[in-house]
Amino acid sequence: MELSLHANATTTPKTRAYIQRSRKSVAELATELGVSETTIYRWRDRTTVEDRSHRPKNLVTSLSAVEERAVCELRTSLQLPLDDIVEVMQRCINAKLSRSAIHRCLQRNGISRLAKPDKPKAGIFETASIGFIHID
Repeated sequence: MELSLHANATTTPKTRAYIQRSRKSVAELATELGVSETTIYRWRDRTTVEDRSHRPKNLVTSLSAVEERAVCELRTSLQLPLDDIVEVMQRCINAKLSRSAIHRCLQRNGISRLAKPDKPKAGIFETASIGFIHID
């Protein structure tokens, strides 16, 4: 089993379970395990021993719903690259929009990468009798 801990985690799931089961005082546990009392309080209040997500629950966006629809429409219908979308949005809709805000919008909607164009199929040389050279 792969143990996936947060980079700054000072406790393991085994230690956290011990904290939750223990009847010792907070100060005794903190000194025994070498962690802060805040850590002891945190893990005593939780029902699981797994790390929580560190992503914000509500992502703040700087685009309005209309601006977001316009960005998505420029990408899907006109297949414009990011820099061109930024230029259009800043000139026509809102001069304060940043490139990173527009890129985040495209990522949120799953359209941040344009599809690669199809390569033309390689041609086949016609068979010629010996002595002829084919020149394109």
